[in-house]
Amino acid sequence: MDGGVFGTYVRRAGAFLKRLWSYRADGKTPWIRRVLLVLFTLALPAPVLFLLIFRFLPIPVTPQILIELVTFQEVHYSWRSADEISPFLGRAVIGAEDQNFCNHNGFDFDQMRMAWNDYRIRHKALRGASTISQQTAREVFLTSWRSVIRKGAEAWLTVLMEALWPKKRIMTAYLNTVDWGHGNYGAEAAAESYFGVSAAELTRAQAAALAAILPNPEKWKAVHPGRYVRKRTGTLMARQGQVTRDALDWCLK
Repeated sequence: MDGGVFGTYVRRAGAFLKRLWSYRADGKTPWIRRVLLVLFTLALPAPVLFLLIFRFLPIPVTPQILIELVTFQEVHYSWRSADEISPFLGRAVIGAEDQNFCNHNGFDFDQMRMAWNDYRIRHKALRGASTISQQTAREVFLTSWRSVIRKGAEAWLTVLMEALWPKKRIMTAYLNTVDWGHGNYGAEAAAESYFGVSAAELTRAQAAALAAILPNPEKWKAVHPGRYVRKRTGTLMARQGQVTRDALDWCLK
């Protein structure tokens, strides 16, 4: 398509959006139409554009980090590429959070069913069954504020992310934006703060320890951990071997 034809389409689209935004026969402001247009933009074009851009570029900041900054909380955040993060960490996170990460399309319905059956039949506490993809959508686009609306937005953003990003990019974004506690966002900040090394230098044991504290990073300690975290770290070290043996991380290679 030549520039002249493309320019014509852009001008026509701009004129249409302008009429949609401002025109009404009785001269009154079309508030409902404007609200719907804003909601449509927030739901589709804006996230799609964001995902297309940051499929290749580092994500400079997340909504939760912005909240921390404007409330004068201490924040440590440094983006690292996939090659600058120890492969042990991706394996540990898959073992801890989402063993079907490479094979599902954003949602693990088997895990959801199991969680619901545990709650309904075995009367256990309702546990989360969010995949790494869902958690990445939440970390990149949303805040820690919990609500039904946020859960719906998270699901929609997960669909878009799975459609527009490869799994390796989703994992890279997750490891760079997840909250590892005490103002440390991402693998680089956590590795430096807790172990005094870069994300690329994390050992198998250190990666397992970081994955072990993810459910509650403000309370659990990667360094000098309590009994539960020590046991969980050992379990995740074994699971890293399982992830490698069963090629559960094939999509990251």
